[in-house]
Amino acid sequence: MTINATVKEAGFKPASRISTIGVSEILKIGARANAMKREGKPVIILGAGEPDFDTPDHVKEAAATAIQRGETKYTALDGTPEVKKAIREKFQRENGLAYELDEITVATGAKQILFNAMMASINPGDEVIIPTPYWTSYSDIVQICEGKPVLIACDASSGFRLTSDKLEAAITPRTRWVLLNSPSNPSGAAYSAADYRPLLDVLLKRPQVWLLVDDMYEHIVYDGFRFVTPAQLEPGLKARTLTVNGVSKAYSMTGWRIGYAGGPRELIKAMAVVQSQATSCPSSVSQAASVAALNGPQEFLEERTASFQRRRDLVVNGLNAIDGLDCRVPEGAFYTFSGCEGVLGKVTPAGKRIETDTDFCAYLLEDAHVAVVPGSAFGLSPYFRISYATSEAELTEALTRIAAACARLS
Repeated sequence: MTINATVKEAGFKPASRISTIGVSEILKIGARANAMKREGKPVIILGAGEPDFDTPDHVKEAAATAIQRGETKYTALDGTPEVKKAIREKFQRENGLAYELDEITVATGAKQILFNAMMASINPGDEVIIPTPYWTSYSDIVQICEGKPVLIACDASSGFRLTSDKLEAAITPRTRWVLLNSPSNPSGAAYSAADYRPLLDVLLKRPQVWLLVDDMYEHIVYDGFRFVTPAQLEPGLKARTLTVNGVSKAYSMTGWRIGYAGGPRELIKAMAVVQSQATSCPSSVSQAASVAALNGPQEFLEERTASFQRRRDLVVNGLNAIDGLDCRVPEGAFYTFSGCEGVLGKVTPAGKRIETDTDFCAYLLEDAHVAVVPGSAFGLSPYFRISYATSEAELTEALTRIAAACARLS
């Protein structure tokens, strides 16, 4: 056997747990759009899932002060006492939830919180119920942890929300978790107290099923919508609910990478075991900045939300004025999730037939130089997501281009 043959046979073989998982479709679209921009094409990218506002000055100043004080060493594994106290006070102040410090965990982003929770609790074949459309990482994290994602389609007719009858039908003896996100990425849909109540009643009857709620967009809600979280509504479920949040969206701190959660101490302890063998502690400086964010002035949140609402209205109205598109008004977050069934079957000027939402989004990128994300990436077609966390001028231009592109279809 030759050396070359031996090297070939010894080539890398990926683990089976990631065999069906690829790089995020959102990242692929972003990479293609950025490549086009480098070629000189005037691409408008509406795929980014982060606010366009800067981190507040008082937060940045707290980080700089922490550096000057020498707070640049390892910290406690899952959060300093200071940041845990700030999180405890936030949960009590804003959500009416009481947690002890050992019932709180802090990690390098909410994604790691989700990963830690699944890795710490799922055995092979355990099922996790996930309503679609869903944030793409939910399903992939469950699969990496050798669980089985149970995807439940929740389209615009139900406001992109899970209903109690669908939840009841999906639960089996293997169900370990139900994962809910309000307001939602990608749909912007949010659950009111009345929306949650029937779901919580189902879960009260199923003591083996735990609930994970992703509240990351809590502070970005519109039209007087009142945000609530399940453990707040139903104390009987608090002992098997993990309430996940973070500083990324509300405080424009995506790059600081801090997520947190409150939940039963046995779960929090198990999650710490996972984290201890993955990243260990989050950034010391980011934790200090997060203390300032959570304890500091909150008035700017209302101003930023008002700005997002103006942009939401601009995009929803613009999309609904385009023949073939149908956009529901979202209650929160900074995304629209528009139906595009009305353009399927049409033909582009280049003679290509649009069969799917992926085809439609590819057409918008190549023809109109507007990057959006197909609903298929979020588990529900035929839709597409727009992030309106960009300037009104860019959004107006993008809508003009989308309308013109749709008008060129035959």
